[in-house]
Amino acid sequence: MTSSEQASRLEVMFPDDAAEFISQHAEGTYTLLDVRQPPEYEEEHLPGAKLVPLPELVDSLEGLEAEKPIIVYCAVGGRSRMAAQLLVNQDFKKVFYLEGGMQAWEGPAAEGPREFHLQFVRGDETPEEIIELSYGMEMGLKTFHETVRSKATDPELVELLGHLIRAEESHMRRLLEVSTKWGMDPDEIGAFKENLESAVMEGGIDIEEFLAKNDSFLQTVTGVIDVAMMVETQALDLYLRMAAESSNFATKEVLFHIAEEEKGHLTALGRVLEQHFAKST
Repeated sequence: MTSSEQASRLEVMFPDDAAEFISQHAEGTYTLLDVRQPPEYEEEHLPGAKLVPLPELVDSLEGLEAEKPIIVYCAVGGRSRMAAQLLVNQDFKKVFYLEGGMQAWEGPAAEGPREFHLQFVRGDETPEEIIELSYGMEMGLKTFHETVRSKATDPELVELLGHLIRAEESHMRRLLEVSTKWGMDPDEIGAFKENLESAVMEGGIDIEEFLAKNDSFLQTVTGVIDVAMMVETQALDLYLRMAAESSNFATKEVLFHIAEEEKGHLTALGRVLEQHFAKST
């Protein structure tokens, strides 16, 4: 490969450009690659990013798809540039490295170890199993918002939480629509709705534990929106990591569809926050 060919495959990407790329590209059509060490990833990472520490990259190339665009990032940009150059030399089609790394990233970030999703999936789930799991987590988040609203006294906060509850109800209805597309009959849907109990909400977060930990943030409109965005970011991360783990093509498609919904939820919450700030000024 000539140096000009390498240059055409390797490009720097600034954080704003990366955020725009992610928002405009369907999940499953590109790869986010984190080449830091596990403790760095656990503290924060881009939602859905695959962790392959730089020292392990050469031995992990078979697990990456060379035909898809790949955005590589690290803490500040040094490791990612080396990793990106290595990928180009291994004939990856289009490689970007994130200038400034996580230190410069201002978009949504998830947290937790790379193995976190494995407590929810085996890897061979059917679309129906994933839809049921996702529905239960949506129901859990609705319960969370209802619990917070029951304690709220500020009228604006009560109104916001009502909006969030209705949004979750809408998301649950859309999941049921997806379930019919994948062949679930009304009896199956009715059975899992009737018997479902969920102690976790989106992102695999324990409801009671999360309420206790974040009570001080749930007293204001901005606090509730921030928490809601954090939950949706964790959900996006979880669904994308499940998709990466799945060996069932149809299940991957369902998970990518749900992940796209989560991206939309995050965008909508961002608009609500902007509107709140506009009213406050």
